Amino acid sequence: MKALITGISGQDGSYLAELLLAKGYEVHGIVMRSELENPDRSLHNLKGILNQVTLHPASIEAYPSMFQIVQRVQPEECYHLAASSFVSYSFDDEFAIFNSNVNGAHYILSILKEITPQCKFYFAGSSELFGRASSFPQNENTPFHPRSAYGITKATGYYLTCNYRDNYGLFACNGIAYNHESTRRGYEFVTRKIVRGAVQIKLGLAQELVLGNLDARRDWGYAPDYVYAMWLMLQQAHPDDYVIATGILHSVRELCEIAFSSLGLNYQDYIKVDPKFFRPTEEIPLVGDSSKAREKLNWKPEKSFQEMLEEMVEYDSADIKNRQ
Repeated sequence: MKALITGISGQDGSYLAELLLAKGYEVHGIVMRSELENPDRSLHNLKGILNQVTLHPASIEAYPSMFQIVQRVQPEECYHLAASSFVSYSFDDEFAIFNSNVNGAHYILSILKEITPQCKFYFAGSSELFGRASSFPQNENTPFHPRSAYGITKATGYYLTCNYRDNYGLFACNGIAYNHESTRRGYEFVTRKIVRGAVQIKLGLAQELVLGNLDARRDWGYAPDYVYAMWLMLQQAHPDDYVIATGILHSVRELCEIAFSSLGLNYQDYIKVDPKFFRPTEEIPLVGDSSKAREKLNWKPEKSFQEMLEEMVEYDSADIKNRQ
């Protein structure tokens, strides 16, 4: 079985590559050419499997290069994970985000339709599709109301995927994944920012950590669990769309409490709140109802919120010490 992963060097892509290799797949990944020029920094998530995967330099915004790769690889499964993924509520980068996320999804779907119409396709959706949600918990039938450039592009990708499934018969699935974290999460995301900051404070490398609204709540899961759900979707008899979530809300305050207490610290002694980091208030929280995935895919999250954070703290503690 041959699989092609866009965004293979990211958190989800690297875990997915490891999962597929363990299942005997031939794994191909698309990376930016600049990543190949600096592999120690850009491909660190793949360091344990670099000699087991085939990487292809290309931009998902360049149709010709993507076409050539699909033609060469002839994948049987394609996981489209590449995207500008940091949510910007200011719309500062909306043109770049739209160009990358919308065109990237459209190009890969169009290319698969032309070259390998039997290839099964996964699109990485997001809870940001719901944005200003009308109800909670959200499921596959909850109306979309995105309120960020990122969320709007994900909604477009979702409907493109449905369109190619309904009109062209592609085996195309949408995974509406809620926030999922791990030791490979980028430092710009609040989970990693808090964990890294707590470890730096413990080691005497920082005195405080500046955050936004501590009462903001999210449905946080563990990335390898969510990657397994992606694979399960493409193993079904028929394509469909699924919400992937824990169904449990946690606050940023809880996140701080667990991360700091696992290091023997009281978060209240070190956290400084700055209103400039506040996001728009959510009247209805984003929390997912994954009943459909649990019933049809026999999927469920395995690692708890606390276990995940403790793993991240342990990893960052070792990592920072090794860099000193």
